[in-house]
Amino acid sequence: MAYITRRKHPVARRPVSQSLSLGSAVLTGLMASTAGAAGLPDDSPAAYRLDEVSVQSPHTGDYKSDRLSTPKFTQPVSETPRTIQVINKQLMHDQQATTLTEALRNSPGVGTFFAGENGASTTGDSVYMRGFDSSSSIFVDGVRDLGSISRDTFNIEQVEVIKGPAGADYGRTAPTGSINLATKQAFQGELSAGSLSGGTDGQKRATLDLNRRLTDNLAGRLNLMAQDSDVAGRDTVNNSRWGIAPSLTLDLNDRGRLTFNFLHITQNNIPDGGVSTVGLPGYTTPDPAFPQISAAPKVDSENFYGAESDHDDADVDMATVLYEYDLTDHTRLHNTLRWGRTHQDYRLTAIMAVNANGSTDPSDWTVRRLPNLKDQTNTILTNQTGLVTALDTGPVSHTLSYGVEVTREEIETSGLTRPTVPDASLYDPNDHFYYGAGKDGSGGEGTTDTVAGYLFDTLTFGEHWQLNGGVRLDRYKADYKSTTACTGGGRDPAACAGQAVGTVVPSVDTDSSDTLFNWKAGVLHKTTPWLNLYADYAVSHQPPGGENLQLSDSERSADNSDYDPQKARTAEVGAKWKLAHNQLLLTTAVYRTEVSDLVEQDPTDGNYYQTGEKRVQGVEVSVVGNITPDWNLSAGYTTMNATVEEGAAQSQDGGSRLSYTPKHAFTSWTTYHLPFDLTVGAGARYTGGLKRGRDGAVGTPDHTEGYWVADAMARYPLNRNVDLQLNVYNLFDEEYVAAINKSGYRYTPGTPRTALLSVNVHY
Repeated sequence: MAYITRRKHPVARRPVSQSLSLGSAVLTGLMASTAGAAGLPDDSPAAYRLDEVSVQSPHTGDYKSDRLSTPKFTQPVSETPRTIQVINKQLMHDQQATTLTEALRNSPGVGTFFAGENGASTTGDSVYMRGFDSSSSIFVDGVRDLGSISRDTFNIEQVEVIKGPAGADYGRTAPTGSINLATKQAFQGELSAGSLSGGTDGQKRATLDLNRRLTDNLAGRLNLMAQDSDVAGRDTVNNSRWGIAPSLTLDLNDRGRLTFNFLHITQNNIPDGGVSTVGLPGYTTPDPAFPQISAAPKVDSENFYGAESDHDDADVDMATVLYEYDLTDHTRLHNTLRWGRTHQDYRLTAIMAVNANGSTDPSDWTVRRLPNLKDQTNTILTNQTGLVTALDTGPVSHTLSYGVEVTREEIETSGLTRPTVPDASLYDPNDHFYYGAGKDGSGGEGTTDTVAGYLFDTLTFGEHWQLNGGVRLDRYKADYKSTTACTGGGRDPAACAGQAVGTVVPSVDTDSSDTLFNWKAGVLHKTTPWLNLYADYAVSHQPPGGENLQLSDSERSADNSDYDPQKARTAEVGAKWKLAHNQLLLTTAVYRTEVSDLVEQDPTDGNYYQTGEKRVQGVEVSVVGNITPDWNLSAGYTTMNATVEEGAAQSQDGGSRLSYTPKHAFTSWTTYHLPFDLTVGAGARYTGGLKRGRDGAVGTPDHTEGYWVADAMARYPLNRNVDLQLNVYNLFDEEYVAAINKSGYRYTPGTPRTALLSVNVHY
């Protein structure tokens, strides 16, 4: 009989530079006042964890996490028939990974490879996974997280990467996986930890993590963060943000717990519009009259082509109430109530094609600048109620997870005037100009209401066989309305026909509703106490409109509400070995994902048709955990043969390979604690070359080259409470293309060699 066990006892905007000063003062004062506090206990809980945390090495910490935070996954990672990677806080701390994008470097083949379509640039965590954009499948404590922002890790316990269709777990998702961020919760114990960091190109960051047992049944936790950092290797670009995350946990009795969490983050960045691809391998002149452009020297990768008015400002607020209660010894109730809102306002100047201006002198050449404007608010209100029940039915035991979810998501956008901005010098751009972007009266409003129910069951037959299955039904209804401002050229020529310039007219008024049926099934054989073999099959759907369900009624839009949801099917077989006395988990998998009913544009007539089909298949191997108590390891390798099976070629070279998908990817990181208390670490990452998207651009590179990057770390304790940590990134100063846009006009350079020195304090 599988019993369910539960641990007991578990503002106004301020400039970031002031926040950093405040953080330093608070960190120093609070550390001094808590010098006698006890260390973090072994039973500090993650949300809804069903068993005890493994005891960590006193020297290195543990990279292996046995459980996912969501109760929808009732079995350990080693007994779940899926490709799963958990990136925990110890691994992120050793690497000083401060954003979700940086943390995801530990998952092979997952990254931000796409720099935007034509003049539109991407911002935030634009994550590609197994050939598809997975930015719409990011969740926090099992709740969808909306908005194209960069997510900070200061309040994150672990990042959970689940590859393959996740529709049965979360509803509408990207076809190749999901990413869930498990947040830090207050627990019955004492913790005082903080860090001050400084490094190359003005990097400055401070964090603080305090947990206190306030009464016998009440605990409080406070996480603070402030950062003000230029971007190494890039002129002008800056990332500045501050955040606060308080948490209270009330133990109602021996059977119940109530937790209140709040998160606020303010982001004030200067965004990166990219660098011209002139001079990169594969670049040829777009103008036959000036063949000199083909042999032009490479543009300085530090060049900033934006304006001094460029900004990417965002405010994130998230309030959550978590409740769990043991109804019986075999059934636990859990409930999540979440309200969240993200407002993003940005002005980002990107670059387009090169213009020789009738001159053979490169100093006369310019690039066209195009403003990207956005004023958008995403809001979500959801209540998720679920139960986990363990029961026996004769020779078969069951672990059931079942529940209902009710969600409302809203999006509101305001249209902004797009001014004409001057072209930039190709080799000597000047950002000393300012342009305004007032509201033009247009905008859009959308609401999506979803009611969902799910049922998962793990059936155990004797000592060796285990069946896993689950179904989920989502009934959604989406409404979207928008207006457009007639500007002469016209963003919507059909709506503006016959209208005077400056008139605001209705553009879209449409709705969509459907019932999504997603399911998964798997079998696992416990071949030996340390080896599990498995097979898995899953189906999921993504309706038109994607993440925000910004619908359209135009035949020339992929978001037309008349289209059916796209369908993803994944088959996977694999093995999971528990090594080094169950401190190390080695996983291998062979997978194939087929995505059908894709809406794609016909390159001949410009219309969209729902006839596309794509496939990604390959092998993935990963290992994570402790080889010995002093030696940690996290590594992974994947192949991704991603192709277009039906429909127009996606890549510029006309081949069938999917764009923005490396065929091979490798990642590794290891640390070792030496006998004289010095901890050293190092890692290497490889990303294969990318094919860029297909469009009418002439002369721009149709691919990027693969690259290797190596990082290193050393940490030494000054005393039992303070240690110094040095991280060096891109150790050999490799130059590479981290992301390229669809037209190939611009790219995001890889970060050059940088260093970060941190003072870590812990009591």
